[in-house]
Amino acid sequence: MAERQTNAPVKKILFLTTGLSSGGAEMMLYKLLCGMNRQRFEAVVISLMNRGTLGDRIEALGIPVYTIGMQPGVITPKLIWQVISIQKLQPDLIQGWMYHGNLAAQLAGIFQRVPVLWGIRQSLYSLDYEKPSTAAVIRFSAQVSQLPNKIIYNAKTSASHHEKIGYLSKKTLVIPNGFETEAFKQSPEFYSSVRSELGISKETRLIGLMGRYHPMKDHLNFLKAATLLLKDYPGVHFVMAGEGVDKNNQPLNSLLQELGLVERSHLLGDRLDMPRLTAALDIACSASYTEGFANVIGEAMSCAVPCAVTDVGDSALIVGNTGRVVPPRHPEALANAWKELIDLGAEGRAALGQAARARVIEHFSLESVVAQYEKLYESVFAEKLNQKA
Repeated sequence: MAERQTNAPVKKILFLTTGLSSGGAEMMLYKLLCGMNRQRFEAVVISLMNRGTLGDRIEALGIPVYTIGMQPGVITPKLIWQVISIQKLQPDLIQGWMYHGNLAAQLAGIFQRVPVLWGIRQSLYSLDYEKPSTAAVIRFSAQVSQLPNKIIYNAKTSASHHEKIGYLSKKTLVIPNGFETEAFKQSPEFYSSVRSELGISKETRLIGLMGRYHPMKDHLNFLKAATLLLKDYPGVHFVMAGEGVDKNNQPLNSLLQELGLVERSHLLGDRLDMPRLTAALDIACSASYTEGFANVIGEAMSCAVPCAVTDVGDSALIVGNTGRVVPPRHPEALANAWKELIDLGAEGRAALGQAARARVIEHFSLESVVAQYEKLYESVFAEKLNQKA
């Protein structure tokens, strides 16, 4: 997409994000930057916190990355002044990304007098799930939600939840996450090599939960379901990967000990080879009790891996009829869904997996999602031009 030709002048877009860790929201920003038409859009990124794990990768694309050094959830007068002072970058549009990033984008947009878009990347089942400082930002954002040109949600359920607490519905636009179907694809080589890395046989069934360690990802639900499944299928192994999901996570390791899962579980931490790990799974899982639009589901489906997911956010919409959907916080239901998929046999799971990949290609390809963002940016520029006329 970077090679598309256009005669229109290049417009500078400032992406102002809360952080640049390897979470789903941040990874979608990275994928959007990878796919944007550079002959039409010049991108600059500011992280309110630090460079995280994605700063270097974004700069490798030729996109400048700046940081402000905000401590998680702490907004200070110095931070506000730094946001106001970014006018030297002279953007034509500011795209906020996540709650704190949205507010900072709006503040910068007021002083620079340029259009502002908000990007909300999660559903909002209850403010009780959020840190007090984040909950305060969410509430305040609802009060000023008439200010941005548009509020982009990555899930229909996310839009609905936010509108219920006061986010202006006429500003709503839903653009789903997109998936790299050429990177995430079926691979017998990956299937074998990951099992070799884990020290398990090629015949061992592998169920995976990919995602950072956070209460809403509900690793407890996943592991309780694992203990139930092992009563009938004692040879199954479970793999978990993501930020904080490693040997240094004492609560998680204690839980594995308590549930007797140490010998059947593999904690791989934050990895850069997610396409490889995902393609090695027999079944992928999202066990969350709250979600927006889970990247890991679409990535697994793109790898032709059938999924068992909890019915939160747009997870059921993503999966369609290509997997299993169960209530959140219900390990018995999750274990039963896994049993159903195991009982399909290798051929049945393969057929379901191929249907899953076809669904992602049809509805959630990265190319189509990037095109929706670019169409939005063009419409904002056109609207601004008409206002000047």
